[in-house]
Amino acid sequence: MLSRFHLECWKKKRSVPLEQISDSFHIIVSGRARIERINEETGRTITLFLFAPGDVFDLLQLLTNSPCDGILVAIDDLHLLTIQVKEARQWISAHPEFNLSFLPYLGQQIRTLAHLSGDLALHDTETRLAHLIMRHLDRKKDGHFHIRLINDLSHEVLAGMIGSVRAVVNRQLQHWRKKGFIHLDHGHIHIDKMEVLLKRTDNLHLPAPEGKE
Repeated sequence: MLSRFHLECWKKKRSVPLEQISDSFHIIVSGRARIERINEETGRTITLFLFAPGDVFDLLQLLTNSPCDGILVAIDDLHLLTIQVKEARQWISAHPEFNLSFLPYLGQQIRTLAHLSGDLALHDTETRLAHLIMRHLDRKKDGHFHIRLINDLSHEVLAGMIGSVRAVVNRQLQHWRKKGFIHLDHGHIHIDKMEVLLKRTDNLHLPAPEGKE
């Protein structure tokens, strides 16, 4: 299958409407990207998906022949493996071994949208921000916690991931900082009191240390 792909390189901050790349299926080799939707009247944005190496886009185009209504934004310089959608569709029907990896991944993406819709409908901004951090948390072998993928993103991008605006996210982070719950260092968030986040996310659990389930 790998021999059928070709390599594409996208520059950081490139943005492309998904309908313009609807004939291609992409796998991220390096870099991060996000799919966002924008309200043209208000300028408000919401991020539907955050992608990292190993992720693919656009699943809706692959499965329904209709692209997701959104814009693909390169957060970093991207290296992508690309193939025609029609050929990727053939794998789904012809190769059961492909589906063993594809179907669980599809389930993860559906769960991501379920988390987003649930947060927007049920929780305030503080809880949504705490959920975002917790869902991107790793625990190292020494017990220290590390925020992956989102830790160097701007407050504007973080706001788009929880359906808020930059000023509100910045105000919430500064509130946590003043309370001593976190500290901020050149755009990175460091957690000082994990128990506070846990109180705001009682339906989530801390990740196990590396190497453990």
